[in-house]
Amino acid sequence: MDTEKILSNEIRSQVLIDALPYIQKYNDKIVVIKYGGNAMTNEELKDDVMSDIVLLNLVGIKTVLVHGGGPEINDMLKRVGIESKFINGLRYTDEATVDIVRMVLAGKVNKELVSHLTKHGGKALGLCGIDGQMMLCHKLEGEVDLGFVGEIDRVDTKPILDALAGGYVPVISTVACDEQGQTYNINADTAAARIAAELKAENLILMTDIVGLLRDKDDTSTLIPEVQVSEVPFMKRQGIISGGMIPKIDCCVEAVRRGVKKTCIIDGRVPHSILIELFTSEGIGTQFV
Repeated sequence: MDTEKILSNEIRSQVLIDALPYIQKYNDKIVVIKYGGNAMTNEELKDDVMSDIVLLNLVGIKTVLVHGGGPEINDMLKRVGIESKFINGLRYTDEATVDIVRMVLAGKVNKELVSHLTKHGGKALGLCGIDGQMMLCHKLEGEVDLGFVGEIDRVDTKPILDALAGGYVPVISTVACDEQGQTYNINADTAAARIAAELKAENLILMTDIVGLLRDKDDTSTLIPEVQVSEVPFMKRQGIISGGMIPKIDCCVEAVRRGVKKTCIIDGRVPHSILIELFTSEGIGTQFV
């Protein structure tokens, strides 16, 4: 038993030693995490994510959590008899739906995440884009009318930076308003990318239900670990980037072009995937640089 304890302690020590250079690299830097997918609905994975974020905050990494809440919105719409409708991957948001979106995201989901972080010993502050007009937007125009879906015009980072300066993890729900105060639903990936850019974040991490960008979408062994943003148009023409991956990767590219050092798409179904991405040389998923 004593030998087992010694080996166990040696392993723990080595893990900490290996993580030290990465902790130093990210110390006092901002990391934006977009939280969604299975990691948000599976309670065990949720606990892993919350404990990871608290750990990052405790070792001096300024962590911003941006969240969606699609399943919860779908559930509430079903309860009140409104059918969920999606067009090109974006939720059609009529007047009744935008009220539900605001209630669920800024109320239920946001405060539950704040509570979870507090339960794990962290300090968290719930925010949404409407607070202090933190995210100003206008109606997203396109070939198809999506209703009250917004496109971001401006992000005021002061409320976020004030929360970080106070030692809090800002937890941001992605509803915003226009100059007249009309509420709009904002795609969470898009919002996270813009927030990361305005904060000049060191890293933007998008948590998803896939392992990353695959050269062959049916073969997980074909994971592409790193992509230069200049390669993205060619990969789209080849069909490597297609379907639902297009908007996610466009967000990654936009964030990098706006000054984020790197962005990553990681598999949120893997326990402690955030720590693996930040504190190991190989990382996890696909990074865009």
